[in-house]
Amino acid sequence: MIRNGAQRLVTAVLDCEKPVIAAVNGTAAGIGAHLAFACDLVLAAESARFIEVFVRRGLVPDGGGAYLLPRLVGPQRAKELMFFGDAVPAAEAARLGLVNRVVPDEELAKTARTWAERLAAGPTRALALTKALVNASLDGDRGTSLAAEATAQEINMTTADAREGVASFVERRRPTYRGR
Repeated sequence: MIRNGAQRLVTAVLDCEKPVIAAVNGTAAGIGAHLAFACDLVLAAESARFIEVFVRRGLVPDGGGAYLLPRLVGPQRAKELMFFGDAVPAAEAARLGLVNRVVPDEELAKTARTWAERLAAGPTRALALTKALVNASLDGDRGTSLAAEATAQEINMTTADAREGVASFVERRRPTYRGR
């Protein structure tokens, strides 16, 4: 059940080629927190909080929490959060590196939309390759990461967006990407 449910959902977010944004506007507890942590970018409303709730119920983390959390905050801090199950307010979550930005509650949806629009208007192939490189780097060694980076560069340089990016730099103008 765990493999086909929570883990499958979190893995789908991690493996999604497109950048995924979480906009947290309440309490993200357990799998809700892990789903947010799997996202590429995390926005939190000032009132948001995150809880590793499992220990409160005598359970162990699921949904990839024991994989995700140490990569975000380090093993000692991850253990503290998971061993005690204390609520982490949005501002503290930002300080710990769990969220990218905290915004006023009423600006959360607007900020998430703005970020999504910026990503959609960007060089989508380069963004997808960048996401894959960063994700793979967390599980591999330096040599493997550098080889993957070189391969990604070769692939990306065949795209129209890469040519547009270089041309716009040379011509000193803003690029117009088309996702090709």
